[in-house]
Amino acid sequence: MGRVVRPGEPLWLPEDRAWALALLEVEADTCPECRQPWHEATDPRNEFGYSAEVIRCHACTTSSKAVKAKQDKGESVEGLHVRLDLSS
Repeated sequence: MGRVVRPGEPLWLPEDRAWALALLEVEADTCPECRQPWHEATDPRNEFGYSAEVIRCHACTTSSKAVKAKQDKGESVEGLHVRLDLSS
């Protein structure tokens, strides 16, 4: 959080630990895929309560097309990472 730790000072202050523990609680109650809170997303009363909007990320589309082109050529894509630049 921007605090400079000086020699002899503890790396974690009580407030730092409290924030870290609070984050762990939030993350433990979060679906790793949709990022919705588990207690809401698994509640049977909410089964039909969600709506979804499908959107396209043009950066991801470009990335996927580049990977597919390599696959189509028979090239290995294991460990492949794609660096994207926005043209001006």
